[in-house]
Amino acid sequence: MDSGESASALLARRPSAGKSKGGPHTRSNEAPAGGLMQGKRGLIMGVANDHSIAWGIAKALAAHGASLAFTYQGAALGKRVSPLAASLGATILEPCDVEDTASVDAVFARLAEEWGGLDFVVHAIAFSDRNELKGRYADTTRDNFVRTMVISCFSFTEIARRAAALMGEGGALLTLTFDGSNRVMPNYNVMGIAKAALEASVRYLAADFGPSGIRVNAISAGPVRTLAGAGITDARLMFNYQKRHAPLRQPVSIEQIGNAGLYLLSDLASGVTGEIHYVDSGYNIISMPHPEALKTVDAAETAAESGKPAD
Repeated sequence: MDSGESASALLARRPSAGKSKGGPHTRSNEAPAGGLMQGKRGLIMGVANDHSIAWGIAKALAAHGASLAFTYQGAALGKRVSPLAASLGATILEPCDVEDTASVDAVFARLAEEWGGLDFVVHAIAFSDRNELKGRYADTTRDNFVRTMVISCFSFTEIARRAAALMGEGGALLTLTFDGSNRVMPNYNVMGIAKAALEASVRYLAADFGPSGIRVNAISAGPVRTLAGAGITDARLMFNYQKRHAPLRQPVSIEQIGNAGLYLLSDLASGVTGEIHYVDSGYNIISMPHPEALKTVDAAETAAESGKPAD
């Protein structure tokens, strides 16, 4: 990794993780320290920076005693992930490109060599050409469709198969989705198709691995200001809209999503598999905004059509 400082040196520093402020309805969004994951070891894939959903999940797991390994793609992301992994005491940090099966094999070979087994995996990996998320889904190119599906959907199946081979005593697999899988979201296009396929994969994998005591679930998170979310055109407008109209009238934080991940990966959810768990302040239950909000929108649209200012 060309980072100017070796990953091992960065890991050796182990700076303490920072704490986040709580939301408007709770004293703290972070899970209280405990031992739900004591003695468990797992792989975190998809951390880009300290705003990533995968990072929120990793922090919650580490706070409850989990030993973590991390992957990253490319030297640039390696520079960001190394100090984060170090702050949680991780000693395994591996490059991984899910389009390269040899790269994926190398990660699991390292885990098998150093740990011998595995208890959980967090898969937070997705990609599509940003230019093709604009406009119409019908205009998606074949090449981008295939690449989006391989990275955002099929990679979870390939990783699940390898992880399951290391889960001799059962385990848990978790991936991330978004409600664009069920409903049309502007500027989401082919990614919505990939997330729909990913959610179907969760159900089929849950059936495949259930007899081995391996649970498979997904979190469908509300909009979060992440590096991945920034790739969606007008993401800020959609973020604010959902914040105003969700039942809880607030956005979700990576700490809240992290707590949900902790639940699904811990023994608290030992009877839960094949589920899509929403962490979106309840937005997924809303069919239409409150009439008062609709009146405001209607007045603004009428004024725009007539060329007159709204009252």
